[in-house]
Amino acid sequence: MSLLPATRPDVILLHAPSVYDFRKEAIVYGPVSDLVPSTPVFEMYPIGFSTMAAYLTAQGKKVRVINLAVRMLNNPRFDVEHFLAGLDATLFGIDLHWLPHAHGSVEVAGLLKKLHPRTPIVFGGFSSTFFHEELILYPQVDYVLRGDSAEKPLLALLNAVEKNDGFAAVPNLTWKDASGSVRANPVSHVPLLIDEYEHGYEQMTRSVVRYRDLASIEPFADWMQYPIMPVMVVRGCNCECVFCGGSKYAFKGTMQRQMNAYRSPEALVKDMRSVAKLSRGPIFLIGDVYQPGPDYAQEVLRLLEEKPLHNTIILEFFYPPPPDFSEKVAQALPHHAYEMSMETHDPAIRARVGKGYSNEELEESIEAALRYHAERFDLYYIIGLPEQTPESVAATMEYSDYLYSRFKGDPRLRLFISPLAPFLDPGSRGFMQPEEWGYRLLRHTLEDHRHALLEPSWKYTLNYETEWMTRDQLVDATYQAALDLNRIKRKWKVIPETEAAATEERIRRAIAVMERVDHVVETAKSPEERRQLLLALKTEADQASISTVCDKSELEWRGRGLLKFRPLHILRTAFGSVTSRR
Repeated sequence: MSLLPATRPDVILLHAPSVYDFRKEAIVYGPVSDLVPSTPVFEMYPIGFSTMAAYLTAQGKKVRVINLAVRMLNNPRFDVEHFLAGLDATLFGIDLHWLPHAHGSVEVAGLLKKLHPRTPIVFGGFSSTFFHEELILYPQVDYVLRGDSAEKPLLALLNAVEKNDGFAAVPNLTWKDASGSVRANPVSHVPLLIDEYEHGYEQMTRSVVRYRDLASIEPFADWMQYPIMPVMVVRGCNCECVFCGGSKYAFKGTMQRQMNAYRSPEALVKDMRSVAKLSRGPIFLIGDVYQPGPDYAQEVLRLLEEKPLHNTIILEFFYPPPPDFSEKVAQALPHHAYEMSMETHDPAIRARVGKGYSNEELEESIEAALRYHAERFDLYYIIGLPEQTPESVAATMEYSDYLYSRFKGDPRLRLFISPLAPFLDPGSRGFMQPEEWGYRLLRHTLEDHRHALLEPSWKYTLNYETEWMTRDQLVDATYQAALDLNRIKRKWKVIPETEAAATEERIRRAIAVMERVDHVVETAKSPEERRQLLLALKTEADQASISTVCDKSELEWRGRGLLKFRPLHILRTAFGSVTSRR
């Protein structure tokens, strides 16, 4: 069986690193990515890449996904310009979804425009939508697709590019006409029915063969060892979290979404089964299955119970699920885990932030989940909230000790804490009304944030302070809380002694590096001297930005068995479908 010749794609979707070129910069990124699978360069591309690729492929278009950030991260000698020069497509698409990509995305677009001046470039994502009027003014940006559902608008744009006509009819499009004037079409495509937008992981598998490129499609650097796969429950949100660009407020204001769009239980479970055919790794449901109501959640569980999956299913909850729900989860899912962001131990601050529930409700939910054999119950705290002081953060650590005491050091209960960093999300209530929520906004424009990402440490990158904590206090509170929580986990034997000792050493090393960076910033006599002194710290800066507040391996739900994938199905999917189209 011979492989098909590489096919010219209609669309290439590229994911850039947070900072370009991070390999040549000395930046203490800090713990900004310690609680997500990716590294500080945020190499994990958005889930929308998979739905857009699947939808366009179903319409007869050819799509290639390239995770440029992963290529750069995995191979220090990877020649970006040489690689980009060899690409050819009708349209390049670049995501600027979350704002930490503000630098890398625009820089990669500049390289593409230099190498392929006749090929148009389109941006999309939450941050692209918020900053569309500024983003379209960059000479390397030809189009911006706004909104949270770009599948059909992207197809319409591709057709318009192929005809060089019809741009005024493309929904959600910001563009430049022949005279160079900027035009913004209405955000008219905000679908409430989204079942047709499947994740298309099997299509992504086929593209590996079609384009002879596995390295470019990995979602994040360690994915082959930890193949966690996301499945989206909803577009939109019911929560009003003050700091979140994906909140109900932000969806209404930025994305023009007035109502949530939920996948039907049938479509959701279909996507989960599709993932399970390819991988034995965990499946993470993005969005709370209980958010549309108990009937929806119970129907999802009923469908799963008919033919149980053996992957670990990670359920995300925004509010504590009712204790009796855990029994239903256990009946449907042989292997399951829970994840919640509770923000703080203080119910008053939590309600101010946008989530009103008591600690007693939370504890009852944890107790039920553990009783009904949840493999994990992960809880996340955030530093940088309205009305939160250093003393409040310390009290959160006291509450953490209490929780481990109540649950007798059950290692299935995992607590994590991280700063709200690097940015308060654009479009959030905190960003749009900072004074009302006690924030002092330090960065406002897209260009402000692009420059901020090149600052020498995460303290200087932060785009906010609060009435209750300066940037210095936010940094100090973060590292102190990390030390305290690590000692609590050591005390209750939640993590091994060796891991706790190594984590404490990394935290103290990060504090020392931050102090050295501050000294350089304060004493350097010129920008060039500052740059050279910082570059001398690069190795230490890089080391101070990985597994700082905890060991990243503590986040991982490991699949059972040594074999993480299902090779026979992958081969049938990849080669059978490709060769059948000869």
